[in-house]
Amino acid sequence: MEQFRSGYARLCPDPQQSVLQRLRERGGDGRLDLETLSLSLETCGALGRLLPGATPFAELALGDCGVSEEGAKLLLHGLCSNTTVKSLDLKGNNLRTVGAEALAKLLRQNKCIRSLILEWNNLGMWEESFSFFCQGLAANGVLQRLDLRNNQISHQGARELAMALRQNASLQELDLRWNNIGLLGGRALLNCLHSNKTLKRLELAGNNIPSDILKAVEQAVDHNQDRQAILSESRSRTSILSKEVLSLKNEKTKQFLDMMDTIDKQREEIARSGRISAARVSQLQEALDEQHSLVNSLKARLQMMEAALALSEQKVQSLGELLSTAKQEQASMAERHFTELQQQKQEGADRESKLLSDLSVASDKNLLLRKQVDELEKKCRVQQDQLFQVKQDLTNTTEELKLRALQAEERLENEKKRFKQSLEDVESLRVKEVDHMTQHLEASERSMQDRIQRLEAIRSALEEELSQAKAAALAERGQAEEELMKARTQARLEEQQRVEHLEEKLRLMTESRDEAQNCCLKQKQMVTEAQAKVNQLTLHSDGLKRRIEELQQDLNIKEEEKVTEVNKVKVELQEQIGHLQAERTAQDGLREKIAALERQLKAVSNNHREALLDKEGEISLLLEKLRMKEADISRMREEEAQRASLLQNAIMAYVQASPLGAHSSRR
Repeated sequence: MEQFRSGYARLCPDPQQSVLQRLRERGGDGRLDLETLSLSLETCGALGRLLPGATPFAELALGDCGVSEEGAKLLLHGLCSNTTVKSLDLKGNNLRTVGAEALAKLLRQNKCIRSLILEWNNLGMWEESFSFFCQGLAANGVLQRLDLRNNQISHQGARELAMALRQNASLQELDLRWNNIGLLGGRALLNCLHSNKTLKRLELAGNNIPSDILKAVEQAVDHNQDRQAILSESRSRTSILSKEVLSLKNEKTKQFLDMMDTIDKQREEIARSGRISAARVSQLQEALDEQHSLVNSLKARLQMMEAALALSEQKVQSLGELLSTAKQEQASMAERHFTELQQQKQEGADRESKLLSDLSVASDKNLLLRKQVDELEKKCRVQQDQLFQVKQDLTNTTEELKLRALQAEERLENEKKRFKQSLEDVESLRVKEVDHMTQHLEASERSMQDRIQRLEAIRSALEEELSQAKAAALAERGQAEEELMKARTQARLEEQQRVEHLEEKLRLMTESRDEAQNCCLKQKQMVTEAQAKVNQLTLHSDGLKRRIEELQQDLNIKEEEKVTEVNKVKVELQEQIGHLQAERTAQDGLREKIAALERQLKAVSNNHREALLDKEGEISLLLEKLRMKEADISRMREEEAQRASLLQNAIMAYVQASPLGAHSSRR
């Protein structure tokens, strides 16, 4: 406020001390109070420059300040773009044409003022300027309170104001007391209330308006108040229901997201366990491949041993053939030199027995080697069968795990689909119920509004007929009184000259008076009949009010039913939450089963590892035995080679020592 005061002192060429003092005294409560101060044109211009935009106060009081038309124009021009002033007081400033036009511009452009006090001005003296003011009021959508007391508003101005009120949808309080609205203006305002549903308070005292119109206006305003109260209650209830529905939707979405998260986590765990099991199976497969390679290498070595044995047998066969040839030669030589070889036969027989014993020993060793090779082959076959059984067990376990994982995934997907379908069904049912209730309420409200509008139209038509009858009676009474006055004046002027003529005229006047009295009696009868009709209409309106109360009770019952349905929906949601918790426990059971299967897999893998280690130990023992056998075979080969060389040397020595060999050497 200090900045505002300094700005005023800077912009005003001749600042008023009273204004500065008032700004110092009353500058801290958000209200600029300049009432009863006579503001000059320079002060109004400075204030008009300071008012655009944001100001440090929300209320501006300029009542009884003697503001001129130009000063008011400057002030209101500054307020057109103001964004903080909510209340404006301009009472007792004698605003007329220019002020009304400036106020119309203010009402069109300003979007912040809620209350406007224009008491004790002369806005209604000029109909054109007041029509501009009414057009600005029709275009305004923010103003809620308007005070137009003592503004000399005529019935024409009231019509303009009624046309503005038909278009305005924000004004709630209007004070038109102590003006010159009259019967026609009252009717216009009453007719505008049929289309205006926001006006809650309308003051029309001191305007020469009949009491029946005032009562009708009060009833219309009360109806607007009731309607606004019902609308506010329905809006609050709909907002509460929408909040509850949103909260339920949010809870459902949270629960669904939690379920999706848990399902995703379970899927990730299952995938992780599948990857781990696949890695383990691949490791076991690699170990089996290594075992296969070892078995193949053992087979290759066995084949090499068999080939070596076959070579040794061939060598034995060749040696047997050589022995047979040697025997034949010995027999021929014995036949030829029987006499010379008798002594040597014994030596040859001894040598042959020795050789045969050596051959039998070698054949026994070969048989033992063959038996050992057969045993090794049997053990290899047994190991192959065991490996095949282990492979089958692994494939069976992996297939069972895959089937269980697929069954778990199918169950999870089915549960997801069921949960989604249940959510969609609940939401669709809830939306349908809310739409049905809103449609039913709107239809009932529309039907009641139509009935009320029809009754109001009938009542207004009857009131117009009453007013026309009263106006006709008043006109006839005025005409009768005028004729009486004329007759009296004529009688006074012609008393002395035309006494007889006066008596005839008096007789005629008495007859006309009797006729007028008869007409008055007839009009009174018509008025009583109209009052009876009005009483009937009031009874009908009371019946309609009772009907409205019954409908209100029905609405309350329906609201209670809606509350019970909402409670049922809450109970169903709780049941669904219980089902979801049960499903969650089932999922926990599945997790435990998966953990048990993983433990079984670990146990199987450990057993398989132990079996593999045992097989590797057995294979190492077999390899050592094979090495021992190879060493024995190599030693036997060397011994056989030595024996064969010894036999060959002996045969050669025998051949050379025989007489056939000596004869051949001589030749």
